[in-house]
Amino acid sequence: MSRVSTGPSTVPTTAHALLRRLHDHGVRTVFGVVGREAASILFDEAEGIDFVLTRHEFTAGVAADVLARITGRPQACWATLGPGMTNLSTGVATSILDRSPVIALAAQSESHDIFPNDTHQCLDSVAVMDPMTKYSVELQRPDDITDLVDSAMTAAMTEPVGPSFISLPVDLLGGAIDTSVVHPPARTPAKPIGAVEAGWEQAADQTVDLLKSAQHPVLVVGAAAIRSGAVPTIRALAERLQIPVITTYIAKGVLPHGHELNYGAVTGYMDGILSFPALETLFGPADVILTIGYDYAEDLRPSMWNRGGEKTTVRVSPTANPIPRVYRPDVDIVTDVQMFMEYLDSRTADVAAKTPHDITPLRERIGEFLADPAQYDDGMRVHQVMDCMNTVMEETAESGEGTIVSDIGFFRHYGVLFARADQPFGFLTSAGCSSFGYGLPAAMGAQLARPGQPTFLIAGDGGFHSNSADLETIARLNLPIVTVVVNNDTNGLIELYQNLGHHRSFDPAVKFTGVDFVALARANGVEAIKAGTREELLAALRKGAGLGRPFVVEVPVNYDFQAGGFGALSI
Repeated sequence: MSRVSTGPSTVPTTAHALLRRLHDHGVRTVFGVVGREAASILFDEAEGIDFVLTRHEFTAGVAADVLARITGRPQACWATLGPGMTNLSTGVATSILDRSPVIALAAQSESHDIFPNDTHQCLDSVAVMDPMTKYSVELQRPDDITDLVDSAMTAAMTEPVGPSFISLPVDLLGGAIDTSVVHPPARTPAKPIGAVEAGWEQAADQTVDLLKSAQHPVLVVGAAAIRSGAVPTIRALAERLQIPVITTYIAKGVLPHGHELNYGAVTGYMDGILSFPALETLFGPADVILTIGYDYAEDLRPSMWNRGGEKTTVRVSPTANPIPRVYRPDVDIVTDVQMFMEYLDSRTADVAAKTPHDITPLRERIGEFLADPAQYDDGMRVHQVMDCMNTVMEETAESGEGTIVSDIGFFRHYGVLFARADQPFGFLTSAGCSSFGYGLPAAMGAQLARPGQPTFLIAGDGGFHSNSADLETIARLNLPIVTVVVNNDTNGLIELYQNLGHHRSFDPAVKFTGVDFVALARANGVEAIKAGTREELLAALRKGAGLGRPFVVEVPVNYDFQAGGFGALSI
């Protein structure tokens, strides 16, 4: 193979300044796919930044999203111009709805040849990205690049956190910069910047009075509480006042999995999956509901907690309420969540502990599912798979560690219900965007963020194969991710919706022919095995957890669809 080597460029360019400023802001990894802009940027122009080549730009965007979520620091992804940018856009959409501070970068046609929809591979990138970013801009002058990165960082780290986008014409990217200009040091917020409404303390005092008189208060916690650093204070207050904690999908782990006050994460599918009135059990007796860091995008809807008797609701968030049509709380507190929790903790020192309402029947029902000993001829059930994953995660992870990642599909809601999460962001899924194919790149981001901890991924055959090319990426990086592909050759969640709407299914819209995922994994350099029983799956997971390199387990599964019990999905 012919390779042409030259020495490093002696003239500082926009590419040098871009990578240096990203590094100054704490970015150490750029995920992406490079195109012809390689003539302008090699990604070795600044020391201390690694470029991770992915097989698809969507993978780059999601890996950056999850690395940013876990570290709490902005992360970067890259795409080439035109179709590379549009491929990246789904990763960008994921980070705006899943709330991660991502700096998305894409090449653009030469500055003198930007005629969107007429020039080869030229699209109006800023216009494409603008509706789903916090900040979207195109570089006009090479010397502006440092300021644009600073603006992108500030926007991305302002609540609700999300992506910023910079479009980079290839000629300007390789253009010389004025090295005599001295820029101030990079300032990256230590945590997301949020709104603080004047007089919030008075509203907080109302909350104190509500807690004093409440019989069965409940904390409903979202991811903004994690981003604010409020988890230790939430745990301490919940334990002191004996207040149950319920979370959104993505906030699982605010209390450890086995904590007596951890009443679990909520999904609108739970009543149907369990054939049990779970939402009524969780929320029916509650009289005061404090939504701490609540975000409607995380898919815990007010209608889900509106069960049983009348309730007083309190909203605590670092942003003004964007959804008054569906959630108008009795008390609305716009402030930093950690600051509120510290205030609440200090003002309730004399409040007597509550008596948490009893959810024993729900816990027993969940226990029945996880202990299901049956061997089914048509494949394992997903609750059995989750139980095996939980068992091996508990055996493998140190206390308060480990990450279970879920791709998108019906099985995801089993993960919301059943997956262990012993730390914040110990369970990861695309709660806001539900991006199909999320699992593999999310597991990459999680493993890179927590290199000494086990990462388990559960993915369906549909979502996994939509993005399975990046098996080669995790093999190349030797990331010890244990992946379980639950395979029914079907888009199972869509089959459920067919049954909900029509009481029957239509195979051409949901059924696939079989894929040998063991062979697929091996073809990409990943060891793999098929498991059809609990015993086989447990053995495979234990093997994978001990390998220190990627491992895939294919598990034939099936669902027992029941059209009833999904009323909570109505909007």
